[in-house]
Amino acid sequence: MVTFVENHDSQPLRSLESVVEPWFKPLAYALILLRREGYPCVFQPDYDGAEYEDYGHDGSRYRIVMPSHRFLIDKFLHARKHYAWGPQVDYLDHWNRVGWVRLGDESHPKAMAVLMSDGQEGSKWMEVGRANARFADLTGHVAQPVVTNDAGWGEFRCGGGSVSVWVQD
Repeated sequence: MVTFVENHDSQPLRSLESVVEPWFKPLAYALILLRREGYPCVFQPDYDGAEYEDYGHDGSRYRIVMPSHRFLIDKFLHARKHYAWGPQVDYLDHWNRVGWVRLGDESHPKAMAVLMSDGQEGSKWMEVGRANARFADLTGHVAQPVVTNDAGWGEFRCGGGSVSVWVQD
């Protein structure tokens, strides 16, 4: 199954228009690029940005500006290549904060934790299976590192309306 955030048919003023708000696109790309399920497809205008004019369904002409999300998509692609391996454990116990961990495999032994919020900033305790391990937010959204406890659990944070991708140092 191909997973996508937006494509040429669903972008603004196209036949299957289903606009994803720019603030939410990083969260959506983290979902399709860092989870086990799906075959992700990155839409070039989301990566490079785009500006165009076209006619709407009402016959009026509109100017569309789609901002680039290259900085974060590049971070997610790096995390996908190096950390998004092995078993996935979901933490879906809050209505505004969603998290999951990837535990790595024999060829990719480091773990990753992802936390996102479509509401306020917050945190979630997640088990990464690495005792006393240090994790850094690859996105740079949260500066303070996380160090897991003796049982391999850590309190991972993210900002409001944001996503943080925590990778093992």
